Amino acid sequence: MSVPEEEETLLPLTQRWPRTSKFLLSGCAATVAELATFPLDLTKTRLQMQGEAALARLGDGATESAPYRGMVRTALGIVQEEGFLKLWQGVTPAIYRHVVYSGGRMVTYEHLREVVFGKSEDKHYPLWKSVIGGMMAGVIGQFLANPTDLVKVQMQMEGKRKLEGKPLRFRGVHHAFAKILAEGGIRGLWAGWVPNIQRAALVNMGDLTTYDTVKHYLVLNTPLEENIATHGLSSLCSGLVASILGTPADVIKSRIMNQPRDKQGRGLLYKSSTDCLIQAVQGEGFLSLYKGFLPSWLRMEDTLLHRNCNLQGAALSISMKTKFSLTPLFF
Repeated sequence: MSVPEEEETLLPLTQRWPRTSKFLLSGCAATVAELATFPLDLTKTRLQMQGEAALARLGDGATESAPYRGMVRTALGIVQEEGFLKLWQGVTPAIYRHVVYSGGRMVTYEHLREVVFGKSEDKHYPLWKSVIGGMMAGVIGQFLANPTDLVKVQMQMEGKRKLEGKPLRFRGVHHAFAKILAEGGIRGLWAGWVPNIQRAALVNMGDLTTYDTVKHYLVLNTPLEENIATHGLSSLCSGLVASILGTPADVIKSRIMNQPRDKQGRGLLYKSSTDCLIQAVQGEGFLSLYKGFLPSWLRMEDTLLHRNCNLQGAALSISMKTKFSLTPLFF
């Protein structure tokens, strides 16, 4: 039923422009979460680059022992050698990335849920629709945010380059965008987009399927009811599965984005994500695909727990007849 134009102007902004409001709110929430957990992301990226076997072809000393071992010692090494504030190096493009990715993904997911897929006759929203919708929304959001992710990864590695005596690539965020665009064109801003969207799809698939499965199992087979404890346990399991599925693609994405390039913007180390995968496994072993797993998992768990707070609040306004409890997450 449509609302008369006179009455519509009296409605709150969140009701007049629901998708725009969700985009802005998700961007704000993502910004706060990004600032709080960014040191984990920086530590993860540094760990993913350690012992990169492909660098041996350029004579960059990849065979030397890594200066840090593990998440804690890596973070402490950054603080001691570069300064405490360097734990937030690259946070500006990371915020840009989350605003684009989280907001775009939420709007896309809502559109797919309400317009493309729709609920069944009994108002039930099947799990398979949630999984497909979540994966498609994640892929689209990640593709749109790829340029900001590219700049973030490269800026996160600037401190290490300085310690190694290499020249810094950028003077700042906007210089980074301009330089990448000048050297590689529009295409250069989407370097590493294939493993990037692969990660988004795998993380969404692992999270949505595991979260819903574990939550329903706990409600049906244990004394637990659908409350914050149930959501918390479900998130712990879904975050673990999502990290296991998504970390290899994340490692490949980071290495492709950070690799040195020629004057035409072409990568000097890897021809494709498959080539990066093969070189990493052959040169460093299969477990190299899980470098940075711990900080990645911890960061994801924090994000999922924040999502549960949103779920609890949303549950107050959603009828039990809808049987729908999945919303997009912010990572």
